[in-house]
Amino acid sequence: MEISNSENEQKSFFQTTTAKMIMVGLLTLALLLPLSYVQSLITERSQRQKEVVAETTSKWGESVYFYGPILKIPYKDPITLRIENAFFFPEQLTNSSTTEIKTPLQRSIYKSNVFTTKMQFSGNYVQPNFSKKNIPTENVYWDKASIVIRTTNLKSVNDEVKIKFGASNFTFEPIHNSQANDSIESLETGYFNYNTLKNAPFKIHITYNGSKRISIVPIGKTTDARMTSNWGSPNFNGSFIPNDKKITNKGFDATWKILHFNRPFAQENFEVLPELSKYAFAVDFITPVDEYQQNERASKYGFLVIGLTFLIFFLIQSISKISIHIFQYTMIGIALIMFYTLLISITEHSSFSFAYAIAGTSVVVLIALYSISILKDRKFPSFIFIALSVLYTFIYVIIQLEDYALLVGSVGLFLILSAVMYFSRKIEWNKQ
Repeated sequence: MEISNSENEQKSFFQTTTAKMIMVGLLTLALLLPLSYVQSLITERSQRQKEVVAETTSKWGESVYFYGPILKIPYKDPITLRIENAFFFPEQLTNSSTTEIKTPLQRSIYKSNVFTTKMQFSGNYVQPNFSKKNIPTENVYWDKASIVIRTTNLKSVNDEVKIKFGASNFTFEPIHNSQANDSIESLETGYFNYNTLKNAPFKIHITYNGSKRISIVPIGKTTDARMTSNWGSPNFNGSFIPNDKKITNKGFDATWKILHFNRPFAQENFEVLPELSKYAFAVDFITPVDEYQQNERASKYGFLVIGLTFLIFFLIQSISKISIHIFQYTMIGIALIMFYTLLISITEHSSFSFAYAIAGTSVVVLIALYSISILKDRKFPSFIFIALSVLYTFIYVIIQLEDYALLVGSVGLFLILSAVMYFSRKIEWNKQ
């Protein structure tokens, strides 16, 4: 008789609400394993995309960096008697750049955003002052003057680089800079006599194929720059932000005005040309949230989706007194995991929004149809269909938001908690 009572007690425990909650909780934790596998798959595909994009853009053109034009004049040091170089920055430097985003380069299923930028620089120099270094005028080689540009991405320059200085035209040639310890390359004109061109205006045109970023060092005593583009998601970076900017879906128009006392370097340098890339103003041509990032953000809500879906079924089970087997919970959980594999695979061949709609609809319909056979009713499956549709829509909205994602997510979760508390308020847990 005692054995029989013990068996009844053991049987009744596994039929209690507590036991069912424990099993559903353990199943939820177990499903984190395949979910983490899906997340690692997304990371792997994202890394592969970065590698392919880097390889593709290296052939078209990489980031564009422009530092110049710089007036270079050699002189003889009166103490060491060595020949050194003096570098002078423009008094006025004006830049106008037009950047056009091209049709993305595609390799296999991966696409790379690339651009062509046409840059025009104009300005003038003032008479170089060597007296600050106590260098006699007769020690200055005025007839050995030249113009120097420090830049990157030379292999993607579309045409000869020339400067019109006064009435004269000079062509730049690549040179080796033994003083430089970086990957920035140098262009330099041939020699000319600066005394015949003093205070004359200059003008330079240069066109690059590039990707990712454009950065320009504001070396003018007064630097005025304007950049226009058909890219609608610029990221203004570097040491200076635009004084004025206009951004639309069709592109942007930004202007900078930078004075010499806005940056910590002088207008003239002797012996060594300083490295000034950290003082450049820049524009990044990036996709704010690419498709792999959106997939990664969606997968981070996987635990929330699984937990809330199981909670909906558990509450229906408690209210309706219908028994749902742990195997059926498992099938529902696997269907929820399949959403993310569908999402990443469809995204790679279309857009994230389209993939999300297809994957979400497929999983919601599948679970709703499966719940009809479980719950033997159409009222509760209809509720499940609506609840899951709202949940996936809510998560999609959060993923699309950037600045307000945390706010909207917090408010949404508060409303979900409120709904759960409301619908479960009349359940008598002690009798379950």
